[in-house]
Amino acid sequence: MPETLKLQPESLKLTIAIADFELDAVSTLQKTILGQPRAQSALEFGIAMTNPGYNVFVMGEPGLGRLSMITSHLNQLSRNLPTPASYAYVDNFANPREPLAIKVSAGQGAQFSNDIENLIDNVLLTFPAAFESPSYQQKKSAIERSFNQSYNSAIDLVEKRARKIHVALFRENEAITFAPFKNNKSLDEDQFAELPQSERDAFHQHVEELEEYLSNVLLDLPQWRRNMVEKTKQLDYETVQLGITPLFTALEEKYQGMDGAYHYLSEIKKNLNNTITDYLAPTRALEPSNNATKRSVLIELYAPNNLVDHEHNSGAPVIYEPHPTYQNLFGRIEYVSDQGALITNYRRICPGSLHKANGGYLILDAEKLLTYPFVWEGIKRALQSGRIEIESPYSDLGVNTVTLKPQNIPLDIKLILVGSRDIYYLLEELDSEFNEIFKVLADFDSYIPLSNESTQQFAALMMKHALDSGTKPLTKAAIQRLIEHSCRQSEHQHQLSAHINDSLDIISEAQLFSRQSNDDQIDKVHIEQALAAREHRNGRISQMVLEEMLDGTILIDTEGAAVGKINGLTVLEIGGSSFGAPARITTTVYPGSRGIVDIEREAELGQAIHSKGVMILTGYLGHCYAQQFPLAISASIAIEQSYGHIDGDSASLAELCCLISALTRTPIKQTFAVTGSINQYGEVQAIGGVNEKIEGFFRLCQARGLSGDHAVIIPAANKRNLMLKQEVIDAVAQGLFSIYAVATVDETLELLTGKTVGTLDDEGSYPENSINFKAISRLKEISDLTADDDKEDAL
Repeated sequence: MPETLKLQPESLKLTIAIADFELDAVSTLQKTILGQPRAQSALEFGIAMTNPGYNVFVMGEPGLGRLSMITSHLNQLSRNLPTPASYAYVDNFANPREPLAIKVSAGQGAQFSNDIENLIDNVLLTFPAAFESPSYQQKKSAIERSFNQSYNSAIDLVEKRARKIHVALFRENEAITFAPFKNNKSLDEDQFAELPQSERDAFHQHVEELEEYLSNVLLDLPQWRRNMVEKTKQLDYETVQLGITPLFTALEEKYQGMDGAYHYLSEIKKNLNNTITDYLAPTRALEPSNNATKRSVLIELYAPNNLVDHEHNSGAPVIYEPHPTYQNLFGRIEYVSDQGALITNYRRICPGSLHKANGGYLILDAEKLLTYPFVWEGIKRALQSGRIEIESPYSDLGVNTVTLKPQNIPLDIKLILVGSRDIYYLLEELDSEFNEIFKVLADFDSYIPLSNESTQQFAALMMKHALDSGTKPLTKAAIQRLIEHSCRQSEHQHQLSAHINDSLDIISEAQLFSRQSNDDQIDKVHIEQALAAREHRNGRISQMVLEEMLDGTILIDTEGAAVGKINGLTVLEIGGSSFGAPARITTTVYPGSRGIVDIEREAELGQAIHSKGVMILTGYLGHCYAQQFPLAISASIAIEQSYGHIDGDSASLAELCCLISALTRTPIKQTFAVTGSINQYGEVQAIGGVNEKIEGFFRLCQARGLSGDHAVIIPAANKRNLMLKQEVIDAVAQGLFSIYAVATVDETLELLTGKTVGTLDDEGSYPENSINFKAISRLKEISDLTADDDKEDAL
């Protein structure tokens, strides 16, 4: 029987033979997501559904290439979708604190801004030249002349009266003064002081009368000034309108169908009257300035702030936001310092990813999204309300720095959230609104069934990556080796690993070795070199453990036979690497009724699944050996020189064989190592990490010298998981190393002991001297001893 359990070299690894393929396969690949039909179908369904709430959660573990595949797939789909409208913020002249959002057709945002800037340039060319025209100057002079005539007429009346009473009237600018007049000349202060007191008093009385008369005749002076100002303003308005009306005619016709842009042009036309008279009128400019400064001022006042301007016929946008802070998603308002004060305006409004992806698709990493405060609630609020609101998330905390409240922009977006299974189920459990917002789940598988189609797609993806990244082309042998490596990652001869990024990294690493050897292509040998280099970089601890086994620090026998000792197999995972290593398992059996004591559990090093595996041993002993007498046994099981936590039940087969060896005093071959779990009926069950476990024991035996007696026993259910290194396969082919696949405990015991296990005969007995006969005899002996002890205690 043992020879029938031995695996042949060809069964230890999948041999890949891919059919010929062409570069045209790349175009076919771009239409599908490699090996993920379920996820692709869900994604396409979510995209097709326009109802609210049908956003997509892409679920899968990191390293599956979810993000790159989703982005590539969406880019393909979005090219044929309509391009969304563009948005810009403009000044709200009625309330500058609340800028207005205007909507223009795709590709029109930049054009609209250019048109406004051209309008500003034309205004600067028109003004102040229009105020210097002869027509304007004549009309303005006429208005001023009319005011001056009224004013002069009033002053003339006062002057005539003053002459009659010998008082001189003097005008200096707008100041009017009176002086005594005698002998046809005015008197100065000294001359006035020499006059008799009566004449001086009379002069003062006359001045009071004249001042009162002056006040009466100039009573309407403010109204004359108001009339002059109003007429001047009207003249300025008519001059401005006459100058700007031709500038707006073509623009108004161009944007007739765009309500927002057309309305904004009308508001500019109204507002320009004050701006031109304040900044561009030659006599009323606030301060002298050149045209560049004037243009800068007008740009800040009127030029639209284009948040998003999609190119015409560019399709729907696909945006990935790698850093989803609140400001990066919803936009922000920037400030500038002006004489120590922070000020802002509508042109300081910056777009967020929601603005850029509006009308298309936004891809976010769920874990990053949940890291930043206020973001998750903000995203939900935006999706539920259907609008983007730019605000400070800290305003509710009393930290309010926002001086603008921009008008909300309608939101029409499909959100693609990429996250792990843990995050998905956590959100589903803790957020009652989660399933209402993300109604579509795109579940990425960790493995891809190996078929001719998936093989071709995998090969095409590798070739496309090499082409896109600028690396050298791949040979067919290199692709075959990558497929074999992917199957080893998945631990299955009929499955590719969905961790595609690892294979892409290997191509990049193999490029280095190809370049060093001056080859024109990346061949199998370069892939092998990249894999070997990676193993060497991560192999320090593995090498250290092996050396400690070789120098006897860690006790592992690979020769001879021993009772109650067996070589189990473990997998150690440290950082990003994992490797297999044998571990000695020992068992002691003695009379008593304590049962099987798991030393690892007693020391609180054994985890739950390992403890379960040890407990199953009692069930197996009771089922096989204790049907006619009580099972009374005391035994201790330990994984020697293990100082960390142990989990998993893959050692339960080795522990059971070691227990039976100690129970029956039958030696176990130390040239063997065993892995596998069992159930209570003695059936051997599959375990994980089978390749690393076999190779770990092989390295030790190889270092000590292969004799042909060394072997590993694995569950028969793990045969499909074998993807061993070529050196192990070569040793098996040369008869220096063996691998056995077992389905039962009895098969394992026969291999380990070289003895007959024995089967029940018609009378329900095992053959004499068989292992099972010795086991049942020993257990009955212990049971009788225990029963006698109980009787003595009772007496």
